[in-house]
Amino acid sequence: MSTLAVREVTQAVISNEIVNQFTKFLDVRPLTIRSYSSGLKMFAKYLYSTKIENPTRDNILAFKKELEALGRKPSTIALYISALRRFFSWTEQAGFYPNITVGIKSPKLSKGHKKDCFSAPQIKSILKGIDRSNREGMRNYAIMALMATGGLRTIEISRAKIEDLRTVGGVPVLYIQGKGRTERTEFVKITSQVEEAIRQYLKMRGKVDATEALFASESKRNKGECLTTRSISGICKSAMNLAGFNSKQLTAHSLRHTAVTLALMNGQSLEEVQHFARHLSVNTTLIYSHAVNRMKSQCENVIANLIF
Repeated sequence: MSTLAVREVTQAVISNEIVNQFTKFLDVRPLTIRSYSSGLKMFAKYLYSTKIENPTRDNILAFKKELEALGRKPSTIALYISALRRFFSWTEQAGFYPNITVGIKSPKLSKGHKKDCFSAPQIKSILKGIDRSNREGMRNYAIMALMATGGLRTIEISRAKIEDLRTVGGVPVLYIQGKGRTERTEFVKITSQVEEAIRQYLKMRGKVDATEALFASESKRNKGECLTTRSISGICKSAMNLAGFNSKQLTAHSLRHTAVTLALMNGQSLEEVQHFARHLSVNTTLIYSHAVNRMKSQCENVIANLIF
């Protein structure tokens, strides 16, 4: 790689040319590359607006404070800082700009869940409100029923193919390509109710190839293709709103939270739920466990009874 002058680096870092050089160096997934590029472009805008050509550590700190002042989420700020750390580590390694991010800390992120979950009756009311008289409605019902019982993420629904529906030990399952995975090595069991919903939906689609998307788009622009995670989120949010659940804290991911929480609340062991939710670390499952135990606690009632 050719050595670039400091001025070229600070303005191009910021240009597509340098960002492309950096991202080609990275050995990460496309989604990570897009996230890093977003962070670098945001910093570039900040440098341009403040007329800074040769950024220093103080400029990184000032950028961080400006993001906080703008009300950016701690997770977003952490992502941008991570991108800058990786980028300036690369520029120092290449020998054309020092790493000015040394000692820069990301904001502390809450270990709790940012989204709420539903009760079983609430999920039932949401599913009941979905119109299943047409193919799109049947698809939406099947998606939400699968997410609520299997704890699937939107990316796992988006990636699912018809051929991923299989049988293991006489039990219907769906093999999934999980978050950060490159292969379909894990599966979720499909209950009889959910299997029926999926089969009815596929029957309404007519003759389809096994390699096609399990849940296909109905839009004119990309009809028959895989649904995007954004579309899946929109489907879930619309069904929730229709049932009267309009909170910003209730999203498609709330269905996954609901599945894990209900499993723990109804006697499933920590280890069982960890495998069910496909958590790499039991510490992630413990976050749910702590919340469940807190909800089961009767401390407030005991104290109130003593007082009143």
